[in-house]
Amino acid sequence: MRIDGSCACGAIRIEGEADPADVSICHCTDCQTGTGSAFRVSVLVRGADLKMTGKPKDYLKLTADSGTPRIQAFCGECGSPIYSTSPGEGVQDAYRVRVGILRQRREFVPTKQNWFRSALPWITRLPGIAKNEKGG
Repeated sequence: MRIDGSCACGAIRIEGEADPADVSICHCTDCQTGTGSAFRVSVLVRGADLKMTGKPKDYLKLTADSGTPRIQAFCGECGSPIYSTSPGEGVQDAYRVRVGILRQRREFVPTKQNWFRSALPWITRLPGIAKNEKGG
């Protein structure tokens, strides 16, 4: 599926091809900390399929919860998370693009949850929590 999107301020723009069947929620503590939220939602985009304007800042997490190093990319202006990938020289093989920056975000429904052992205990109670259509 064709994707496009940008960070909150528009300094970083992406486009490419992503598989809507490869959308995951990650509950690891690194993702909780990196988003300032309960989890992170991302979709796999092959390196050859990702085009980007602007240059994100990188943070190298030397040992992620998975035990491997991960590059976390974000906009240096507004702080929006953009993607994660494995470190190395040259073109990266794959990126985990953050679904929240995509214009097509509604179409990317998660198909799996990773690191669920770190999920916050209230996650399973979300359907029962009061809802407001606009602010509260």
